[in-house]
Amino acid sequence: MLIRKLCSSYRLIAALCVLFVGLSSQQALAHAHLKLEKPAANAAVSSAPEALTLGFSEGIELNFSGVNVTGPNNSTVKTGALALDSNDNTQVIVPLEQSLTAGEYHVDWHVVSVDGHKTKGKYSFTVK
Repeated sequence: MLIRKLCSSYRLIAALCVLFVGLSSQQALAHAHLKLEKPAANAAVSSAPEALTLGFSEGIELNFSGVNVTGPNNSTVKTGALALDSNDNTQVIVPLEQSLTAGEYHVDWHVVSVDGHKTKGKYSFTVK
């Protein structure tokens, strides 16, 4: 009798563990992760870009997303309105409204994916 109760308890605990792991992994996969940056993270580019492109693992809701760019001496770089690539809602285009001079630039982004999950991150690149 005691052995049956123990076996039953172990099965219940095992089932709950499997359920927890399954639900946790789905939630972790549901966030939009940055997969591509142009210019690339830590890149040194010889010509200043006119726009940045950020590619994510999921579609993005522009109304709840933003990108801030700062340059040498922490100066803010003026950017235009974010836009999605017309063929791919995972690609966010950030127009730069001013020409970038030589120096290191920091890109600080936050996005909301189409399923409502928020993510954020940052990276840097250098203009020679």
